[in-house]
Amino acid sequence: MRAVGSSHPRADAWSKVTGAARYPGDIDLPDQLWMKILFAGRPHARIRALDTTAAAAAPGVVAVLTARDVPHNAYGLIIADQPVLCGPLDDVNTQAGSDIVRFVGDQVAVVVAETAAQAAAALPLIKIDYEDLPLVTDPLQAMRPDSPNVHPERPGNVVHSYRIRRGDVEAALAAAAVVIEQTYTTHAQEHAYLQPEAGVATVDESGLVTVVVAGQWVHEDRKEIAHALGLPVEQVRVIYPAIGGAFGGREDMSVQIVLALAAWRLHQRGIQRPVKIVWSREESIIGHHKRHPMVIKARWGASRDGRLLAASVDLTSDCGAYTYTSTKVLGNVTLMCLGPYDIPNVAVDARTVYTNNVPSGAFRGFGGPQGHFAAEMQMNYLAEALGLDPVEFRARNVLHEGSTLATRSRVPAGCTAPEVLARCATEAGWVRMASGWQPGPVSPQATAPADRFQTALDAAADDGNRRRGIGLALSYKNVGFSLGFVDECFATVELHGQTGVERVVVYHAGADVGQGAHQLMRQVAAEVIGVPLERVELIASDTAQTDNSGSTSASRMSFMAGNAIIAAARQALALWQAEEDRPVIVRQRYVPRPTTAYDKETGASDPNITYGYCAQAAAVEVDMETGHIAVRRLVSVNDVGKAINPQQVAGQIEGAVAQAQGWTLLEEFKQKDGQVLTSRLSTYLIPTIADVADVVEPVILEIPDPQGPLGARGMAEMPFIPTAPAIVAAVHAATGVWINDLPLTPERVWRALRRVEPHA
Repeated sequence: MRAVGSSHPRADAWSKVTGAARYPGDIDLPDQLWMKILFAGRPHARIRALDTTAAAAAPGVVAVLTARDVPHNAYGLIIADQPVLCGPLDDVNTQAGSDIVRFVGDQVAVVVAETAAQAAAALPLIKIDYEDLPLVTDPLQAMRPDSPNVHPERPGNVVHSYRIRRGDVEAALAAAAVVIEQTYTTHAQEHAYLQPEAGVATVDESGLVTVVVAGQWVHEDRKEIAHALGLPVEQVRVIYPAIGGAFGGREDMSVQIVLALAAWRLHQRGIQRPVKIVWSREESIIGHHKRHPMVIKARWGASRDGRLLAASVDLTSDCGAYTYTSTKVLGNVTLMCLGPYDIPNVAVDARTVYTNNVPSGAFRGFGGPQGHFAAEMQMNYLAEALGLDPVEFRARNVLHEGSTLATRSRVPAGCTAPEVLARCATEAGWVRMASGWQPGPVSPQATAPADRFQTALDAAADDGNRRRGIGLALSYKNVGFSLGFVDECFATVELHGQTGVERVVVYHAGADVGQGAHQLMRQVAAEVIGVPLERVELIASDTAQTDNSGSTSASRMSFMAGNAIIAAARQALALWQAEEDRPVIVRQRYVPRPTTAYDKETGASDPNITYGYCAQAAAVEVDMETGHIAVRRLVSVNDVGKAINPQQVAGQIEGAVAQAQGWTLLEEFKQKDGQVLTSRLSTYLIPTIADVADVVEPVILEIPDPQGPLGARGMAEMPFIPTAPAIVAAVHAATGVWINDLPLTPERVWRALRRVEPHA
């Protein structure tokens, strides 16, 4: 069995299915203390006074920490606009703005006690004098001149904006045979990973602060912790044990800084004991960021022969109370809202806006799902207005090798959007005729995959209550950091043995958040060095033993880690063959080709290193009486460049589709007046096995990416992106009704079928 291209069982599979794997919440240390965090519970207020006297005197309480205990009381991945702990301003806590809570999950105080129960019991004893401030929870209203400012330094609440200008949009729209103008809304989504935020922190005799926690970038966590505590980064160590999913939800801080703060302050007071925290599900849902809700207004035009002429898009995302990664998500959606299509005339205006809602941030797809939902819906509307088959209309406009993006740069080499579209259409029953793509006939035997797909939705099976339809969508997504951010990834490879390589040790910081990155790292090393997989060991996700890898995000870890490990392994093998010194140790830094930022006025740029491509077709059944949608079959075609581990690729496709189907049909994170209404899994519903598609068919294409390791592209985000527009198109095919607002809950579908407006 070859190391690469074979479905080797994951090294961590046995420990995870048996329960032996130790996640942060499973780790207990001798003589440990427990910590609980007091959330603000108010969406916008000034803290005028805070009294911890009663809490500090409560049974079992060892310490109560407040803003006065934080040396540098501001943090943030992009902009340091969030206090570590909110508290009244005084001669110690002088951080401007840290006396304001801006959402219900702002952290106000930390209680450390002998037990978790004692820490929780002391929280309500903390007395806080709040002065409530005016709320703003609608991002469109937040931009009005008379709106309250969430951050005084940002009047108008616009955190950041981008624009793209290419050609003459208004002239092209005036000349278009068909112009479609629609508004689309997408909603917040909770990550709902199984393992809630948890961790344990210690300080040793030398003053080294060690935090064991789940995250997505150990070196960034270390940097944020060190900054807040006023320590050199070398005095902080971050270790990731097993991680129970992330999906972008662990990219920003949750418990990391306050855990380190508690252990460090206790150490200064002569108490050298570990401190542990485990958030409840309710704390997790309130305390970490969500997918960005967006309002997207689009006006697109096409010629009579089915060529896109122009696209005008105005987009607003709800940043929530703090920036998190909102500016980066905005950069992505600014391009993704045009879809993978060649459009000669473009005007995009996009901005992200502060509100008093739970902050928004990274979530699988990183703006791609919202942007593509609008783009694919526009393509559907235009195809229908022109009387063209939706696949044929896409084929006439899809990006291809050598195409120019709206940013006036070429699509990076390896563009396979046409191939992905064609394969998905074929799998779903379309045929390419001399006149173009059209739905094909259904075979009575229904043996081929496309025939089975069509037969599942045979129109003859429709009855008075249930209607069936098929929809298709196409997407693409950046691989790697973008818009001028310098991307890098380090790897170290050691070769041990005498005459032959008997043992390989790979050191890499990249987080494995369930997607199998650590397995891929081992397989790539084994392939290059030419040894069996069992001879490769991996030391990962420990700042004391590994160099910076960047985050596990942006579909970049396979791409970046693979290239770094290949470079280190090849050099190590060459040294092994040329020298007798043992062991051979090689450290390599991989830096991909540079990208450039959007021009402020035109958006001109070379925005991304490379892209991944995905198309999906969904077969749905709509209950016309209840509005309930059942996805009977979904085919997902993904060009992954090279499937390092095909089983892991298929698993990522299936998981992404299930998560995307939840966002499309079921999940609805609700807030009202800044309060979270769906703070538990009994009120925030995620799909179960009974709710996902009856059949998901992963189709893996392997067309090598010229820049990828062994040709591989990052792909874990791609299968999420086209699911929503594919399902909505299928609902339209079944019912004749378009729905522009997500999610497609039964009530929303029922009202759309009857043109009934919701109650105010």
